[in-house]
Amino acid sequence: MVFSFGVCCGCGSDAPFDYLPVEGKLTYEDGSPIPADGIVLEFVTLDTAPKDTSYPRPGSSKLNKQGEFTCATSYKYGDGLLHGKHKVAIYYATDKDGNLLVPKEYAHIATTPLTIDTAETPLDIKVPKP
Repeated sequence: MVFSFGVCCGCGSDAPFDYLPVEGKLTYEDGSPIPADGIVLEFVTLDTAPKDTSYPRPGSSKLNKQGEFTCATSYKYGDGLLHGKHKVAIYYATDKDGNLLVPKEYAHIATTPLTIDTAETPLDIKVPKP
């Protein structure tokens, strides 16, 4: 019971970490857009340690039809990402028949080889065709 209370205390209105606004795009390695609507990127920090009882939340961003995003959300809408390196997973990159439009390993945070660094904004994320 005490543990649950401690975790909830970290969920107040003040963000426990500093965030950096980011924008960017996701394309295939040849620069062509991935032909899917509603792709979502998940960003999981590789550099940030917990503070007291607060743990860094993953960030996310929804792409437009051109594969671009103008903001990412980690704690509050549009606040950005934690500074540093992040693993990136690509969700909902499927065609109308449900076939993945990115290599399978990119579609899960545990297996994705994709990483970005917020020092390199705007982010230009490129993936191979499956």
